[in-house]
Amino acid sequence: MGMMKAWVLDHQAPIEMNPLAKKNLEIPEPAPGEIRVKVVTCGVCRTDIHIAEGDLPLKQASLVLGHEIVGIVDKLGEGTGRFQLGQRVGIAWLHKACGACKFCQSDRENLCPEAMFTGWDVNGGFAQYTTVHEDFAFELIDSLSFEALAPMMCPGIAGYRTYRLTEVKPGETLGLYGYGPTASYVLQVARAQGVKVFVVTRSEKNIKAAREMGADWVGNYSETLPERLDAAIIFPPAGDLVEGVLANLERGGRLVLSPVAMTPITIRDYNHIWMERSIISLANISRKDGKEFLKIAQEKKIKSLYETFGFDDLPEVMVRVKEGKIRGNAVIWID
Repeated sequence: MGMMKAWVLDHQAPIEMNPLAKKNLEIPEPAPGEIRVKVVTCGVCRTDIHIAEGDLPLKQASLVLGHEIVGIVDKLGEGTGRFQLGQRVGIAWLHKACGACKFCQSDRENLCPEAMFTGWDVNGGFAQYTTVHEDFAFELIDSLSFEALAPMMCPGIAGYRTYRLTEVKPGETLGLYGYGPTASYVLQVARAQGVKVFVVTRSEKNIKAAREMGADWVGNYSETLPERLDAAIIFPPAGDLVEGVLANLERGGRLVLSPVAMTPITIRDYNHIWMERSIISLANISRKDGKEFLKIAQEKKIKSLYETFGFDDLPEVMVRVKEGKIRGNAVIWID
C-alpha cells in the first residue's frame, strides 16, 4: 500500500492547543461495495471542533476528522457499479445506516441506532483519500466548483433538512434566529420556493449578509417582527431564545431547534406554546435530504459563501472557525 498525508486527532484538547498532528497513513483500500475517493476539498464544520475538544466522545484512536468531502472516485471495491473511475462525488455526515431497523424502513435513517458518521465513527476527509459505501456517496454536478460544493455537504444538506422540518408552505413566513452558513442555505431555498423569510441576528456583519442574500426583513433581537411567523428555526445553542420565538409564532406554528446541544429551555407562560405550537429538534441528515438539496442547488443556482485554505493551514483554520473569523465556510484544499 502507498502512503497518504492526513491530519490526525489522537487526543482531545482545546483547538488552540492544536490536538491535530500531520501524519503519513496507509492509503485505505475499499471493501466490497465501497469506493475510494481522492479528496479534493473538505469543509471545516463546528462538529469537527466539538469532537476535537471532547464535547462529543472520541470513538476511535487516531481519527481523521472532516465530513464535508468532495473528490474523485479513485478505486472501485468489489461488487460496485454505481460510479465510474474519475467521477465527481460527495461524502456527508451520514456514513452508513443499517437499512433494517424501524427508522430505516420508514424513511428516517437519520435516526438509525446503528448509524455511523463520517469523521467521527470512521475516518473523514482531512486526508488525501477516504472510503465510503457507494450507496452513501452523492453524485455531484460539474457546474459547481469543488470548493463551492464542499460546504453543501453539511450546512447545505443539514439546512435543507431543517427547512423541511418546519413544514412551511409557499406564501407563509419563516423566521431564522441566528444567521450563518446553514441559515444562508435555508434562506435561499425558502425564497426559491416562495416563502417569506425574516432573519433575526445580533451581528451587524450577518445583518448585512442576510440582506444581500435576499431576506424579506432583517433585524436584531430587540426589534419587533413585522408579522407573526408560520414557522421558525433557532440556530444558536441558546435555550433562553425558545420562549421568545414561540411567542412570535402563529397558531399551529412549528419551531425547529437546529443545534446538536442547547442550554436549558424554560417555558414560563404556557400560552406561548398553546394553540398547537410545536417544537422539534434536528438530528443528523438522510440521503434523501442530500439528493433533494443538491438537485435544488443546481436548478436554483444556490450560492455558497466560503474561504479556501491550504492543507497545512487546517489547525489555524479550525481556531478561526471557532472564533467566528471566517466569512461563510472554511474549505480546505487537500493536496
